[in-house]
Amino acid sequence: MNLKRTAILALAALFSLAASPPKSAPARGDWNATIVTTADGTHIIGNPQAALKLTEYVSYTCPHCAHFDVEGEGAMRLAWVAPGKLRIEVRHIMRDPVDATVAQLTNCGPAGKFFMNHAAFMRSQTKWLSSMNTASDAQRARWVNGDLPSRRRAIATDFHLYQVMEQRGYSRPMLDRCLADETLAKRLALQTADAERMGINSTPSFAINDVVLAGTHDWRMLEPQLRARM
Repeated sequence: MNLKRTAILALAALFSLAASPPKSAPARGDWNATIVTTADGTHIIGNPQAALKLTEYVSYTCPHCAHFDVEGEGAMRLAWVAPGKLRIEVRHIMRDPVDATVAQLTNCGPAGKFFMNHAAFMRSQTKWLSSMNTASDAQRARWVNGDLPSRRRAIATDFHLYQVMEQRGYSRPMLDRCLADETLAKRLALQTADAERMGINSTPSFAINDVVLAGTHDWRMLEPQLRARM
């Protein structure tokens, strides 16, 4: 092989190496696309190997939780979850039958849909929660009487919860199956019981790497504590 051809091949090999990322450090997209379900049914978004884990203890009928979702979730997802620095786990604290019904719906379907379901209810909370103030006595009675699936279907109807999920691509039969899922209901109840055993009695509450942050219940208090650990 002559020297000129050898030089050309060497240059070609060099450019080929430069164009390909090293195998030890593969290119990674937005970690917001990675969602996993834990053994006890909670959902985690972000890099599973991220050094920092934030656990959110939330209730769907808690206005402060909806306010936190508007203020903090987008900021965390963009700055810390996307590049793989932070993973976020959501755990449910169910305060009433309405809260429990919404939790049953957000957990309906594939794990990958959970966080968008969660956001849909948090962002529209003021609309559907207003039904609590205008409900008739007959409506209130069917929220707490009868078998549990019937109660949940009544709540989903009276609070227009079906419509929120139908806009997300769910069918009514699929939603009714989820509302009748007692295995799911028990998992959600265990999350509430676990939080109570940890002394968590207000929402939203937070833990960083499983250490509960005392006195931290909003984005203004949480943000500097996350930044200090980045």
